[in-house]
Amino acid sequence: MLSDAQIDSFVTDGFVKVAEAFSPETAAEGREILWRATGCDPDDRSTWTTPVVRLGDFADAPFARAVTSPALIEAFDQLIGAGRWLPRNSLGTFPIRFPVRAETGDDGWHLDVSFPGADPADYFTWRVNLWSKGRALLMLFLFSDIGEEDAPTRIRVGSHRRIPALLAPFGADGAELGQFGYGQATADLPEASATGRAGDVYLCHPFLVHAAQRHRGTEPRFLAQPPLLLRAPCVLDRADGAYSPVERAIRLGLEP
Repeated sequence: MLSDAQIDSFVTDGFVKVAEAFSPETAAEGREILWRATGCDPDDRSTWTTPVVRLGDFADAPFARAVTSPALIEAFDQLIGAGRWLPRNSLGTFPIRFPVRAETGDDGWHLDVSFPGADPADYFTWRVNLWSKGRALLMLFLFSDIGEEDAPTRIRVGSHRRIPALLAPFGADGAELGQFGYGQATADLPEASATGRAGDVYLCHPFLVHAAQRHRGTEPRFLAQPPLLLRAPCVLDRADGAYSPVERAIRLGLEP
């Protein structure tokens, strides 16, 4: 499904956009469900009172269809390896961003942690390690059209290749986000925005540094940002050399 050029771009840049991964009709069905869950009225802007409404996991039919689309299943196999990832039939979380002129307080640069620390209930102590234990991909499912003014996710292009050298000293136990300087180490990199049409999906390397931003447009932004999970941590010393693109990128990041 992905061309060799797209896979190479994923390794180099840290993400690939799968256009029309699911249908606009499926996206529209999903938005109807999400509108109801927000408690807001799509036809009454006076009900749009907060800049972000966060919704949890949804396994309704349109979300199951989106995440199991044949295009994505094939892309998962290409980027991670057949049998190396865990299937899912739901999507979440959904940070629904409204065109409300208020600070959100959630727009800092970060990468996603993937396994619990000492207190599994405290997400701020979750960790990430060199082998990306637990997480195969960060995914961005566009359930509405998202332009430059519609709070697209910001991406530091190539940031995923600077993370492995920072994580290596922490070994298998990994690190909390506050324990290694990923922000400063990637601050000079160019930025891209995850824009597109409803039905597009961005598949991102688990170490990709990214950030939210305030909505400056006119219509709410509907986006799911679920992980795809690994069956087992990445392997960085395969005897047969059959490294997945996710693993290839980590190995590149360890090179001097």
